[in-house]
Amino acid sequence: MFTVYILQNQVGKLYTGQTKNFETRLIEHNVTGHGYTAKHRPWKVVLMEKYQNRTEAMKREKYLKTGAGRDWIKRQLLHV
Repeated sequence: MFTVYILQNQVGKLYTGQTKNFETRLIEHNVTGHGYTAKHRPWKVVLMEKYQNRTEAMKREKYLKTGAGRDWIKRQLLHV
C-alpha cells in the first residue's frame, strides 16, 4: 500500500507527499530529514489516503499540488 499524506505545522504551512512506508517517512519529516520540512518542524498529519500502487498515489499527489487540489485541501481542512 502507498500513502498520500498532508502534513501541517504550527503556523499552518502544508506539505503534501506520498510514500510506501508512512511511519518512517513521518519520522524523517519530524526528526531526521533535511530541507523544507526540517526547517518548519514539527509536523502533524491532517489527511491520509491509501492507494494500491505508486502510480495512483503519484497521480493523486500531483493533483493535490495543483490549484484545484489546493482548493480541495482547504475545503477538507475547513470542513466546508
